[in-house]
Formats: sequence, structure tokens, C-alpha cells
Amino acid sequence: MSITTEKTFETAIIQALINNGGYTQGNAEDYSKELGLFKYEIIHFLQETQPKKWTKLEAIHGTQIHNRIIQRLYKELDLRGSLDVLRNGFVDYGIRFQLAYFKPVSGLNPETAALYNKNQLKVYRQVYYSKKNTNSVDLVIAVNGLPVATFELKNQFTGQNLQDALKQYSTTRDNRELLFTFKKRALVHFAVDQDEVFMTTRLNGNKTYWLPFNKGYNKGKGNPKAANGDYKTSYLWNDILTKDSWLEIIQQFIHLQTEEYLVDNKTYKKETLIFPRYHQLDVVRKVSKNVLQVHAGTNYLIQHSAGSGKSNSIAWLAYKLTGLHTAANERIFDAVIVVTDRRVLDQQLQNTIYQFEHKSGVVQRIDKDSTQLANALQHGTNIIITTLQKFPFVVDKVGALPDRKYAVIIDEAHSSQGGEASKKMKEVLGVTSLEEAAEQEATDDFTGEDLINKKVEHSAESRGKQKNISFFAFTATPKEKTLKVFGHRDAEGKPKAFHLYAMRQAIEEGFILDVLQNYTTYDLYFRLSKAIEEDPKLNKKKANKAIGRFVSLHPHNLAQKTEVIVEHFRQVVMHRIGGKAKAMLVCGSRLHAKRYFEEFERYIKNKGYTDLKVLVAFSGKVIDDNTSSDGVAEPELTGFGEKELPTVFEKDEYRILIVAEKYQTGFDQPLLQTMYVDKKLSGVKAVQTLSRLNRTCAGKIDTFVLDFVNEREDIFKSFQPYYETTTVSEETDINHLYDLRHRLDQMQVYWQSEIDSFANVYFHPDTKLNNPSQQKYLYSFTDPAVTRFKALEKEVQDEFKKGIRTWTNLYSFLGQIMPFPDMESEKFYAYAKLLQTRLPKRDLSETIQLNDEIALEYYRLQKIKEGAIALIQGEDGELKGATEAGLKRPKEEEALLSEIVSVLNDRFGTEFEEADRLFFESIEAELLKDENLKQQAIVNKEDTFKYAFEDVFIMKLIERMEENQEIFERILEDTSFGDLVKKIMMKRIHRKFNNQL
Repeated sequence: MSITTEKTFETAIIQALINNGGYTQGNAEDYSKELGLFKYEIIHFLQETQPKKWTKLEAIHGTQIHNRIIQRLYKELDLRGSLDVLRNGFVDYGIRFQLAYFKPVSGLNPETAALYNKNQLKVYRQVYYSKKNTNSVDLVIAVNGLPVATFELKNQFTGQNLQDALKQYSTTRDNRELLFTFKKRALVHFAVDQDEVFMTTRLNGNKTYWLPFNKGYNKGKGNPKAANGDYKTSYLWNDILTKDSWLEIIQQFIHLQTEEYLVDNKTYKKETLIFPRYHQLDVVRKVSKNVLQVHAGTNYLIQHSAGSGKSNSIAWLAYKLTGLHTAANERIFDAVIVVTDRRVLDQQLQNTIYQFEHKSGVVQRIDKDSTQLANALQHGTNIIITTLQKFPFVVDKVGALPDRKYAVIIDEAHSSQGGEASKKMKEVLGVTSLEEAAEQEATDDFTGEDLINKKVEHSAESRGKQKNISFFAFTATPKEKTLKVFGHRDAEGKPKAFHLYAMRQAIEEGFILDVLQNYTTYDLYFRLSKAIEEDPKLNKKKANKAIGRFVSLHPHNLAQKTEVIVEHFRQVVMHRIGGKAKAMLVCGSRLHAKRYFEEFERYIKNKGYTDLKVLVAFSGKVIDDNTSSDGVAEPELTGFGEKELPTVFEKDEYRILIVAEKYQTGFDQPLLQTMYVDKKLSGVKAVQTLSRLNRTCAGKIDTFVLDFVNEREDIFKSFQPYYETTTVSEETDINHLYDLRHRLDQMQVYWQSEIDSFANVYFHPDTKLNNPSQQKYLYSFTDPAVTRFKALEKEVQDEFKKGIRTWTNLYSFLGQIMPFPDMESEKFYAYAKLLQTRLPKRDLSETIQLNDEIALEYYRLQKIKEGAIALIQGEDGELKGATEAGLKRPKEEEALLSEIVSVLNDRFGTEFEEADRLFFESIEAELLKDENLKQQAIVNKEDTFKYAFEDVFIMKLIERMEENQEIFERILEDTSFGDLVKKIMMKRIHRKFNNQL
């Protein structure tokens, strides 16, 4: 056998499992295609491990016992699935047989340990699984005769890789075959080559959802080099598949998740078999191993990015911690307390752990009062789920708790944990005296606004670690203080997370989207005029703030931005994600949110748009000086209760959500595709807010941010510590688009006549309706270009492919900022995107594209974006601590109002010159001479005066157009600019005419 073949790869895996994994090799011919299992292995296991039960059943079935028991097992597998049968056995005539024995959590029961050792794990090679064809699967592993996993292996020396394994599963593995039927037999399917591993629990043709099962490399995707020159993927068979590991995964990790959906008053259930991703398995095992060494009293920081599956990781860790015992067979933790505000995690924990234990009462949610919590602590409930807010009341109800040890898992991602409540938690669990608690409470001035609350950190710092409590804090964005309190010190003494699943890895593995991929800033140009003749001295800092607030809340500013947002959303965003895309506008204050909402409502109504509704979210009541009321609350504006809003926003007609502080953290809406930012963001707040966009869903391939306030460099600095390898691309010169197109044209790969013919078909209404008869023309009009491309030199081919890819990426990016009037570019974009898919590839693509037909259909519906982002690898981001706390500040400067205005104008980059100001003044002077206009101003209010004013203004403008052609053309051609000028001028003229009375 050649050393380079796939069989060599198979042999290496089998030998490792036999020599070091606790397996034996089975006979593939023993597989029953009709039953989907290894019948004789199952019978042998039952006879060997449960002889008394077998004898009882044999008295009932006689010589038919083999067939009858297998038939019963077959039915139970069909009804309940293999996972439940493996964990809980099956019953025949009142006699329960176990199909597997799991490792006991302690050594107190030697008989259970002996039964565990009788489990038979076998690996089978080239299993022919079908009666319909002669297909075989490379490897199957079985537990006591029941198949639990399949493997397709690919060897790169033969010209195949992971992508071929995925394609093989998706195209030639029929999920109606028993071996591949969802949850009935094999629990998981692995696609493996020498570099990477992917897995799935449900085969579904081209719709199969594959997950990477890789370690990660340099905080990104992939795998590092293995020790001793082994395969990069050798961890799969050397660690994961070994007997102890694999049986633990079956017992304590895999679980069936059931979700219910209500559609047209009918309830539908969706089942998903959850198999842990590598980092989830890794964190639970590494934390557990460390706890076994050091016992209670140590803090752990788990920094896992959004998209890491924290809910499942918490559930698995909670269950694992309850079963940890010392060498003396004593429980390390008497109770595990999960602190969270997520009800979904509560239900998930209940369901998951019920599957593990198959009994109730292991998990208790504290959802009534503090008495319920006190009882749970006193009576030793294994896992307690509560909110931090419950702890301030429990001190009064709990006396001296027994000497108990606690594991506290803090799920900070969706909770607003108050410092006061956190202190009470430590008081209860640490049995602190009420006197000490009262003394600490009197000196505590922390408030609850951080992800991992400040007071937990403060208590840990001031009082030190408590020997009976271990904290396990899950966060995606730890602060500097969080790292100091919960982090583990590295060789250089720097605090770092105990376990890391980086944002970069989550993005590269496709679990979240890169929210910095398309980030556009929108410069606000404005000109302030001194409205008073005096020039008083003002506090510069306060004046800057006041003027900035005036500008940001000014109706002109809000109206202009509202138009930009609504039109951008309608023209660019709303058709994305199959026409379901939503957006969020982040405001600087509750008053901003209220006024934006009113301006949106007004604008949408005036435009007659019926396909767009807006919601607003803020806490409490906001008082607006523009109205006489004593304040307005969110429900009064929206018509919905605050708790209803997330559900209402899921409805198709509600497309934009305006927020002030609310929903900037802990809000998961996968259909959010675009964010408009009109608020200063920095540090962890910036990361949390923008990360509302990163959730994935079917059809969502990118995100977009339009930022009116922040600088790109500030956003980069905010993300760098958590992202590690990200930067934001520089501003793009639109002319580069045309320069690059000219260079591509010169290569003469395509002809304009072919692009025109292609466009006539591609954009034809019949094609939009996915008329199958049209597709052949798309091929025929791209065939000539493919032929010419093949005739080019290799270097020229590379240059063309790089150039056309760059052009389409650039066009797609710019197309999100503004709708293009250039139809020729739009036609070329559609042509170029599909041409790229047809150009020969020199190397196999790393991306998994199982079905080009689906991709083709999707490109017809909307443009796609392939991001341009530069990664800086190998740099750890460092958070800075407070450096000026307590320092005396110099006296704040005072400055003349005119100087402040000048500084602001410089900062915001206006380009008005003295000649421009004089031009407007001359127009104003001409308007003030008009007596008819004066009479109109006196007898009409502003909203009706504007109709008389506009015609006169245009006439005066035309009369003086030669004085300033640039401003004249901009007023007439740039609608938003012209409307703003007319509006400002109209208000000035109306006011001046009326002040003359």
C-alpha cells in the first residue's frame, strides 16, 4: 500500500484508537443494513453485563429472545433516538436494559466502575450501509454495537481535501439510510483531512449545516502544528475519540434542543442535536481539571466571543462542576449558582440537565422571592439559577449557613449586575456578619452598569478571595479591572483570561459577522453664527458641550440625518436578507431618541411610505422643552409596552429601531443588518453596541455601519483589544473604480456587447422570477470570456482575477454608501460576479461552496459584499487602567463665544469662505427689500410663509448666479443642501420682517 493513499490515513487513525484510545477493530460485515446497528455486538454486551435480566427475559421469549430484544431496541431507537437509549436504556416486558455504562463521578461505588470498564468501543472500516447501492463510509465508531459517529476522510496527497468530504456527505449520503437518519443512529458525522475537521449532527443534502471542530490557530481559525510531527487533526483521535472522552461527551455534552414556533395558531417543533464545538469542550475540561487541583476559592475568567455558544458552555460547566469530587470522594462544590438575567438560559439548563440526569429537582430557578432562594441554599439544591437582584434580600432570611462551598457562574453578557446586589451575594455565600455587611454598604458608592459588575470586583479586591467560593465569569469584552480581579497571571505577570475564544476566530469560523467590514463615517458640516452682539466669556468646556447639544438637537440637523437614514435604508438596506433586513439608530440621549422618532414619523408620512414602520426605545420619561407635558415614556410613543417591544420588532413591518442606552447590549436580533450611529462611542461600549449587528442568519452575508459622530481610528482602538487582528480600511477614492475598470478592459477578456446581452437577460423580469429557461443564456454570454481567459499567460490570469475581484468588492462597498446612478457599472458588476465563479481555479478554494445554483439564484436577488479588512496578527491588545484618578485639574479655560464657534467650525471641517458668506448676505439683503414678501411674512406663520418665499428666493438666486456659480449649482443640484439653505434663509427673513414691527 502506497504511503500517500487515503487508506494510509485511515490506518493511522485506526491504529491510534486501538493502541491508545481503548478501542478494538470491528468487522464491517457485521453491520445490519436493515437494522442500522451491529446486532451481535449488542447481544453480547447485554449478556455480558446484565446476565440476570437476560435470563429473566429468556424465560419469556425462549429461543426468539435474540430477535425479540433487537426488535424492541429497534422500536425504542425509532421512538426516542439513540442518545436517549444510550443514556437511559430500554425496557422490554418490564425489564430495563442499559446499553452503556458511564463513569461514576466518585469512587464510592466499585461495582459501577467495573461495569464502566465493560463498555466496548469499536472502530469499523469501510462500512457498506445501503441496500440501494454499493456506497461505503470510511469509518464508523460504535458503542456496544450501536453506531454513534461516521467519518469521511480525505488525503491531500491524492488531490482531495476537506471540501471534497463535505461534498461527499452532502451529495451521496442519503439521510433516509438508517445510519444517517437524524438522531436515530449516528449522533455526529465528521469530515476530516490532515489540516481541519468539520462536523454536523444532521445530514440534509446541500442544506447541511457544517460546524468547524478545530482548535484555532493564532486566535483565528484552523489548527496548529501537532507535537511529534503528527497530523494537525490528530487531536480528534488522540484526545476527543478516546474511550473516556467519548463516553463523557455522550453522557454530559450532547443534548437534544427543542424549540417551539407558533405559526397561524399552530405549534411547530424544531429539534436540534447539539454536539459541543471544540472550544466549548476544551473550556469545560480545562476549568474542571484546574478545579480538581486547587479546589474552591479560585476565580476564572472565560473570554468567549459572541457567537461562541456561551449558553451551552455555561450549562455544560454547571453540570460538570456539580459532579467534581476530591481524591477523598468529597464534593468540591455543594452547590452551583448561575447568575443570569436570561430566561432562555434557565429553560435550556433545565432541559439539558434533565437529559443528563433524567430526573427533576437538579436545577431550580429562583423566580418568586428571596425566601425561595434562601431555601434552595439551605437545602442543598445542586444548581440554582437566580438574578443578582435577589441577593440583597436574602441576608435577612438566612442565618448561619452550614460550612458550604459554592461555584458561582456569572453570565454577564445579558445582565445589568448591580454592585450592591453583588456584595450581598458574597455576604450570603461567605457567611459575612450582618454588621460587616452594613459597614461595607455604608461606604459603598458603586452603581450597577457594567457587564461584570463593579462591586464583585471591588469586593474581590478589598476582601480578597474567599476560600469557599469560586467565581467563573463569562464575558466577551473584559474590562481592565475585570482582568485584574478574575484573570490568571501569565509568565510576565499580566492578567489574562483563563480560556479564550477570540472574536477573530468566531468571525473566521463564520459564527458571527465582522461589524467593521463596512464602516462609513458621515462628516457633519455646519456653520454657527454668533446670535448675540455681546461676546461674553464662557466656560469653554461647558460652552462646547452646550453648542454641540444645540447643533445635534437642532431640527435642521435631525431632519437632514433622518432623510439620509430613511432613504439609505429604503434604497440600500431593506431589500437585503431576502427583504427582511432591519436597522438600528443609536442616539446620544433619550431626548434625541424622542425627537428622532417624531422626525422619522413626520418624514415617512410626508413621503407617503407605507412599507416602513419605526419603533423607539428608552427608559423612564423624557421631558422635552418643545412640549408642555411633564414627560413622555416609550409606550406612549410606540403604543406598546416596554417588554413587548422586542417581539413587536420581529414583525416584518417594523424595520428601524431607535434606541438610547436600551438594547445596546444583550439584544439579539439576527435580522439587524445596518446600524446608524449618532452617539459618541468608545471602548467596551463601542464593541458591545456595534456587536448587535454580528449575529448570523440565513441570507445575511454582511453588515453596514453609517456613523455620524465617531472617528474610524477611535472605533479601531476600541475593538483592537478584543479583536486582536483587525483594522478598518481607509477611505476609498471612487475614481479608483473607473481606473481599475479601464485596466481590466484593456486585457480584452470580455466584450461590451457580451455584457449588454448578459444584462438584458439577467435583469429581465422573467429571470427575476427564476425562469429556468433563462439560465443557459447567462452561461452562453460568459463562455467567450472564459475561453479568452484560458488563453492568457498565467501571470496575466492572476492579474485579471485579482483586478476583477477588487473591482467587484469596491463597487459593492461603495454601493452601500450611496445608490449608484451609473447603470453601466451596475451591469458590469452583475456580469463580473458570475464570471468570477466560472474562471478556472489554480488551487482548491478554502471556502465551502456546495451548490453553485443556490449562489447564482442568490446573486440575482441582491448584491453581495466581500469585505476588505486588514488583519494585524500576533498582537495582544492591552487595556489601560485609570491614570488620572484623584489628580487636581487645572482651572478650566474661558474663551470668547466667537473663538469657540471658530474652533468648532475648524474641527468639523466646513469649507465656507468669506466670499460665500457675502453671497448669502447679498441674497438676504435683496429679499429684505421685497415689500410683497414682507407682507406675506407679516400675515403668515413660517409653515405657510415658506410657499411664498421659495419662488422669490429662487428668482433672487438666479439674478446673482454669476457672483457665485458654485453655490448656485449646489443649491439647485444637491437637494438636501438646497433645502437646508432655503429653510435657514426663510426663517431668518421671516424673523427679521416680524422684528421690524
